[in-house]
Amino acid sequence: MIHGESYKPIIAEAAKMAIGEENIYERVFIFELLKDKNGPNAVAGAVGFSVRQPKFYVFKAKAVLLATGGATLLFRPRSTGEAAGRTWYAIFDTGSGYYMGLKAGAMLTQFEHRFIPFRFKDGYGPVG
Repeated sequence: MIHGESYKPIIAEAAKMAIGEENIYERVFIFELLKDKNGPNAVAGAVGFSVRQPKFYVFKAKAVLLATGGATLLFRPRSTGEAAGRTWYAIFDTGSGYYMGLKAGAMLTQFEHRFIPFRFKDGYGPVG
């Protein structure tokens, strides 16, 4: 069984081989989507900055995939004992994808679902 801490390096190596290491930008914080001037409902790229170096990036693209959802179990959980690996809510899922999509003009749906994290004795997950 492949666990989260093992999965990321495996996928990263496959991506580097598939598209070339020179085409991968790591540790870049994307904060704005760029609209396509020829299509009012299209995104043509993104803007971001390096979190390690004083660099600013402007990416131009034919297609943009906004994948800012939670990354639960991507890294080793802080839980110990029986609860190890039972992370059910990504505490670092900030909603930045909702903001960028909304600001770029995307229609956001499925917001009728409400998440209420109940905490109870010997419980590991959401119940409501």
